Amino acid sequence: MSVANGTLASSEPAELSHKLNELLTFYVGDDNREELVQRITACFSEAASSSTKFVVGDDGSDVSSDDTVIEPESTSDATAHEEELTNGFSVDDENESLFRLLQDGKLKQRELEKRVKPERAVGLRRRFVEAKTGTQLDSLPFVGYNYEHVNGACCENIIGYVPIPVGIAGPITINGEELYLPLATTEGALVASINRGCKVISSGTGVTAIVTNDGMTRAPMIVFDSLAEAVALYEWVQVPTNFQLLKIEFESTSRFAKLLRIEPDLEGKILYLRFVATTGDAMGMNMISKAVQAAMELIKKQFPMGRVLALSGNHCVDKKAAGINWIHGRGKSVIASTTIPAEVVRTQLKTTVDALVECANAKFHIGTSTVTTIGGWNAQSANVVAAMFIALGQDAAQVVSSSMCLTDFRKTKDGDLDVTCTMKCLEVGTVGGGTILAPQQATLRMLKCCGPDLQNPGHNAKRLATIICSAVVAGEISLMAALLTDDLVKSHMMHNRSTRDLHANTDTNLARQAMLNIPSNGLPHSKTTKMVEGIKKYAKHSNCANML
Repeated sequence: MSVANGTLASSEPAELSHKLNELLTFYVGDDNREELVQRITACFSEAASSSTKFVVGDDGSDVSSDDTVIEPESTSDATAHEEELTNGFSVDDENESLFRLLQDGKLKQRELEKRVKPERAVGLRRRFVEAKTGTQLDSLPFVGYNYEHVNGACCENIIGYVPIPVGIAGPITINGEELYLPLATTEGALVASINRGCKVISSGTGVTAIVTNDGMTRAPMIVFDSLAEAVALYEWVQVPTNFQLLKIEFESTSRFAKLLRIEPDLEGKILYLRFVATTGDAMGMNMISKAVQAAMELIKKQFPMGRVLALSGNHCVDKKAAGINWIHGRGKSVIASTTIPAEVVRTQLKTTVDALVECANAKFHIGTSTVTTIGGWNAQSANVVAAMFIALGQDAAQVVSSSMCLTDFRKTKDGDLDVTCTMKCLEVGTVGGGTILAPQQATLRMLKCCGPDLQNPGHNAKRLATIICSAVVAGEISLMAALLTDDLVKSHMMHNRSTRDLHANTDTNLARQAMLNIPSNGLPHSKTTKMVEGIKKYAKHSNCANML
């Protein structure tokens, strides 16, 4: 079989070993590399021996060939080989034709998916971007991703995907159940810190977490020429019978959208109507926007003198730290609490309850208040929320509001440490958005809240909210202890500083890089990258791919 710029045939183990040795020289030490090459070569041999063979002749004189057959992949697969002729031209010829059309401006790159299969479209778009920007995208992977699910749902104009490391912290006991927390981050020491917090919590009472409020919001704005007309609508929406009329229109758009209330706010002649609704297990922004639009059609009929300026008037408030979200809540409002025995504080956190309470009060309450933040009464809530949002397919931009949190450290009458986190605006869901992607669904299954709960709509999303708030508690405890023991700087010097750049230009590494045609910044040229992608693409046996 042919792979990128090198030929790796299963019938030629010596050549395969040589290629793998060359490829891995820069990345794996001499002691480990030889064993790894042997394992991968053996894996390829095993896969080749069990693969389909050519069979020629009739039933009476069949002959089996020793040549391995790469069985054709499904035509619906995004990584399928498109080696058939298209309108009399090979795929390569057609790619060249499409690329020239892109360069000449006769084909828009956003239209590629209408012309060819998604992965091919991504490859052409990458080539187009490389030509336009004069850069190489070899280090940005794109092969083997399920673009059918992504395109038009999660991203447009795709040129690849960015892998982010996912670590686990735990186990942590939440409402009597042990769980492991998935965290996607590039900040060294973060997972280790949260992991320590989980251990401390599980050594105590565990976390008790509850959802106290549930309601996604959308707030259109209507402007009037007359103040009297604006007041008329302001009063009209507060009449119970009128609310019921709006509720019927609102809920006609989805079986999961349930209108709870409308909060009107009149500013001069502009009326803001903050619709509050539950949205099942979805985070709910799309659902509630569609429902609000239907309700506004009724309002426009009743008040034709009003003019709807926009479906969102920033009273929602979405993706902004806002007082109204802290006071009234948005999404899920959650409280999580735990008690840590004083002995655990002393032995595992290496500090005292009194020191933690004093530091937390000065930092969270006094320090935060003097600089006037909204929802910033915490140590590192955003760190935990961001890492879990990315791992779990949530809207990363909503970290700004979802991480608003008030953390409180107190000493109990028995001398133990009581920690409580209040989060008023956790905007999470277990269906829709990034939760449709397979990796994100895998992490949601770890937490036993993937997809909808059809028997109890909203249960899975609420469960996810309690888990995230509990994870924040773990992060708060560990970071506050680290601040008191000076471990914060020590841990980041150990776990959050890359030594790659510091040693990339040593004589030994420069010699290896020159041999492999790798630039001094440590990023491989296209030949190396294509070889890796090629080996992975043809590594049908899962163990081969995993070792790579």
